[in-house]
Amino acid sequence: MFSLEVFPPKRTAPVGTIYDTLDGLTGLSPHFISVTYGTGKSADRTATARIAHTVRAEYGIPAVAHLTAQYLTEDSAEEALAMFDEAKVAGVLALRGDRNPDREPAGVFHYANELTAFIRERRPDMKIYGACYPEKHPQADTLDHDIDNLKRKVDAGVTHLISQLFYDNSDFLRFLDKARAAGITVPIEAGIMPPVNARSVRHMAGMCSSKIPERLATLLDHWQDDPNTLKTAGILYASEQINDLLARGVDGIHLYTMNHPCVTRRIWTNVQDLFA
Repeated sequence: MFSLEVFPPKRTAPVGTIYDTLDGLTGLSPHFISVTYGTGKSADRTATARIAHTVRAEYGIPAVAHLTAQYLTEDSAEEALAMFDEAKVAGVLALRGDRNPDREPAGVFHYANELTAFIRERRPDMKIYGACYPEKHPQADTLDHDIDNLKRKVDAGVTHLISQLFYDNSDFLRFLDKARAAGITVPIEAGIMPPVNARSVRHMAGMCSSKIPERLATLLDHWQDDPNTLKTAGILYASEQINDLLARGVDGIHLYTMNHPCVTRRIWTNVQDLFA
């Protein structure tokens, strides 16, 4: 399986930028494209639903809509699901979501498994996706404890998992072995974020508590002041990750495009024959 993630344009950006991204991905034929979601404002769910509809109706690709739990009430969750129904999404990615220091959570859905259970009750036939952390969630005590929580999410109704970014395949493979040993049998896609910007890589790795292997750190240090060369090196790094993971029989690859279709296309050119 091969899938992609895009996000709605920033509120200060022209709406048409999402068409530029989707146009740039034409011909890749992913199994689905997931569309991210903000912290729960009505504008967030409207944007996600609109783009999901565009992905499906205008580009002919199944769309998966993200939905974050912390700031939802039952009414706003139902409103989002109704929008997603209208957009004819292929599924919903149920997430807890990041904390916004300027807003208080609604206090209804504290964790993704609670939102998952709500969706499963209200939409029994809907495909529900979930996130997982190969190097454990930043707030989990241990990887084993995190996998116990992940099992609760799957038991609540998640039918497909997508991993957060990682830069060392051994971390994902170790996590995969532990997840299977814990009785998690749903498909688990490996989430790959191409390391094409040194500042972004360090920031995202810090947010996700992901380590930066020595080999990648060397690339970032050597070419951080040469963006074009670093981009080329990062594309090769991600391509090599995908090559190795597919050779080891993973269920699929979920590529975080960061709305940079040129990077995504170059990676796809490198690996497309491996999906045949």
